[in-house]
Amino acid sequence: MRKIFVTGIGTDVGKTVVSSVLVEALKADYWKPVQTGSFFSTDTALVQKFITNTETKIFPESYLLKEYMSPHVAAELEGIEISLDNIILPETNNTLIIEGAGGLLVPLNRKEFMIDIIKKFDAEIVLVIQNYLGSINHSLLSIEALQNRGLKILGVVFNGPPHALSEDIIIDTSGVKLLGKISKENEINKNVISMYAKEFEYLK
Repeated sequence: MRKIFVTGIGTDVGKTVVSSVLVEALKADYWKPVQTGSFFSTDTALVQKFITNTETKIFPESYLLKEYMSPHVAAELEGIEISLDNIILPETNNTLIIEGAGGLLVPLNRKEFMIDIIKKFDAEIVLVIQNYLGSINHSLLSIEALQNRGLKILGVVFNGPPHALSEDIIIDTSGVKLLGKISKENEINKNVISMYAKEFEYLK
């Protein structure tokens, strides 16, 4: 099984859009181990809404938490503690896209972080980057955290309005591969996801 973990330099940078594109492009399976904010919606539901292929299997979350907060806080509010031991990889022979929650050092509990899920499953990493003031710093720190742990970075995807100067310094400084770019769209729907999926089919 090929495992690709989609993470980001922070919250709301486009991980679910990129995950949907990769699921569609690779006809891969999808799994979000930890979901917060389920009272409002889930990323699993969005991916299901955005893709069109019939081969993808979507697996249920290991932890489905109601409050839109850091996982360790959302879990504590429900009287539970997230355990890495209970986050068990689904069984599939297909490529599996795994979507994280927030950034790499989002706490799962008092001692474990999102990055520890990546390490546990030895997954390839796609880092989603969106341009904003401070994004260069957040991008390079995220890449450095992954590199320092010896984790496998497949590459980065820039999502949102382009900013060439920021993008160039991130790629040139880190040496990571640019996998592709997704522009700011007025609406994200099946057609948009399908259009971008064609640009990522080379990753099969």
